[in-house]
Amino acid sequence: MTRGRVPPALLVPAIGGLIFLVLPLAGLLWRTPWAGLPQRLTEPGVVEALKLSLLTASLATAVCLILGVPLAWMLARAEFPGRRLVRALITVPLVLPPVVGGIALLLALGRRGLLGGWLYSTFRVSLPFTTAGVVVAEAFVALPFLVISVEGALRGADSRYEEAAATLGASRWTTFTHVTLPLVAPGIAAGGVLCWARALGEFGATITFAGNYPGITQTMPLAVYQTMESGDLDGAVVLSLILLAVSVTILAALRDRWLTAP
Repeated sequence: MTRGRVPPALLVPAIGGLIFLVLPLAGLLWRTPWAGLPQRLTEPGVVEALKLSLLTASLATAVCLILGVPLAWMLARAEFPGRRLVRALITVPLVLPPVVGGIALLLALGRRGLLGGWLYSTFRVSLPFTTAGVVVAEAFVALPFLVISVEGALRGADSRYEEAAATLGASRWTTFTHVTLPLVAPGIAAGGVLCWARALGEFGATITFAGNYPGITQTMPLAVYQTMESGDLDGAVVLSLILLAVSVTILAALRDRWLTAP
């Protein structure tokens, strides 16, 4: 296809789709109480929720990097029975309703859960309704984003460099750390950013598995929900604006990777 004039049959729905996506954001900006914004941003509840969100999202991303990069490498480089099934299971959290994910985490890691009962009886470790539970819930929903991104980067990387390192006597671990990781570093960075953004915006699994306790488990999305429920629309708009600003920042950071035309 050659670039040129857009047919009206495509232009009209394209403009409609753009308006559909931009109009709610415009409404958010229009309703923002700009005059009282500085005071709102310094309120203790807002600062506390923001700090907790940044902390838990960063910890969840670290967990995803530790678990997700080896998992992505295994899917991209190793041949083993059931690989398609493993890949399908990894993508389940992408389509699973977050609330269902939270219930699944409770049944697995709760005090009477599949693994949680043993953790509590042996080590007195209880994850639900704790800050650690927030990290677990966020990592559960964000991990697939990292795995898919890194696996795609690994499949697109030139494997000849790894083969050359192996012929020169490098071990698999040395090849992985000195050849493979530098090759796919942009993919890992992009996946990590997506993972962090997804963890920052997580709501359903968090409120189901960790609850909504200020200073302990109340992240920004949960604070938006509680503020809205209490009738403070301006407060909910301010909190939403913060999350919007973070999302735009993430999009701007990744524009060179996904949004620039060849």
